Amino acid sequence: MASIGNDPNGRKRILFVAGDGSRKTIRLGKCDQRTAEGICRHVENLLCSRISNQPIPRGTAVWLGEIGDTLHDRLARAGLVDPRAAAPVVKLDAFIESYLAQRTDVKPATMAIMQQCRRHMVNTLGDVPLTAITPADGDTFRAAMLSRGCARSTLHKWQRYARHFLEVARRRKLIPENPFSHLKGMVKGDPARRVFVPAEDVNRVIDVAPDNQWKLLIALARFGGLRIPSEALALKWSDVDWERARFVVRAPKTEHHGDGGVRITPLFPELAPLFQTVFDEAEPGEEYVITRYRNPAVNLRTQLVRYIVAAGLRPWPKPWQNLRASRATELADQYPSHVAAAWLGHSEGIADSFYRQVTEDHFQKAAQNPAQYEQESAGTERKAEQAKPQNVPVLPPHSACNCSLHKGLLGDTGLEPVASCMSSKRSSQLS
Repeated sequence: MASIGNDPNGRKRILFVAGDGSRKTIRLGKCDQRTAEGICRHVENLLCSRISNQPIPRGTAVWLGEIGDTLHDRLARAGLVDPRAAAPVVKLDAFIESYLAQRTDVKPATMAIMQQCRRHMVNTLGDVPLTAITPADGDTFRAAMLSRGCARSTLHKWQRYARHFLEVARRRKLIPENPFSHLKGMVKGDPARRVFVPAEDVNRVIDVAPDNQWKLLIALARFGGLRIPSEALALKWSDVDWERARFVVRAPKTEHHGDGGVRITPLFPELAPLFQTVFDEAEPGEEYVITRYRNPAVNLRTQLVRYIVAAGLRPWPKPWQNLRASRATELADQYPSHVAAAWLGHSEGIADSFYRQVTEDHFQKAAQNPAQYEQESAGTERKAEQAKPQNVPVLPPHSACNCSLHKGLLGDTGLEPVASCMSSKRSSQLS
């Protein structure tokens, strides 16, 4: 029904007779014989469907949806298919705005960051059609962010959101591919901006804080490891378990996790007196622990820097986060890693990437001479020996009858040492 014709310079065309008896030609341009044969088969299927008024075969329908606009236009001019409707021009700013309007699931703080990224993209690239954005524009966007002097983690944050916006456009088939797919978006901690803040320096800052609620805020960050302000402002007096010396922390940042962002943190000795003082000052029936600094317009970071200077100290980078990071480092030295991470509400991997750091105390401990190390180890062993229960029987009384059955076969101690047997029995009883 259709045949392939050869033109000079390797060009090919498809010839066929339409249903009305007219001869039609579809010029393919330069292509190989195998490609021309494949197109010819689909042309025959389209022609049969037109003549018989039957549905297009599935394979040909799929092929028809994948071919470019140029070949599709030539098929339409030959009367085999209907012309494609002109796609509406979707511009960058309007697309991102409409997408963000649908994201009712994100928190206000996250939405503010996404809106900032939208403004950065539009200011850098212009309000251009989505189809006009190229990978080179991605490099332009990256260079523009670097020229503003933003930190590497901030740069990766903007790149991640910009790449996400265009990935949504690709998923909705507004663009054939994501032109920003080559941009990195993984946010990592910057060791250069990670500072260990000694407890004595923090106590100096606490001393100059204007009131007890401010003092408690600083202590919650440095000695409780809380995120400020979100976790501190979520604290309620009903969350404090005075009898068992612990309190509940609710993390809005991680409330989408399986645990709902809820964790239990010890009421550390550095926190207990300040908790008690603020409680004594609270009005009857007061719900929240921190009541004076709940206004979002109050910049707690700026005020903290002011108090650091008033204490005669040089402000450190990321003042609130480095207080939390300092506590994470201390707890990791004193408790198992998973315990320290659970108390602060993050994974061990996140703690290593963003919080924990090497301090001067680590170097001093490593430089101790062997005699000092042996003396400390001996003291630790003596404490452990004193903590062991005395006069514990080798086996529980109820097991004596069972031992007599096997004594002749296994001897007095059995297959394992007595101490090991005792430990295993005690473990089974405890469990």
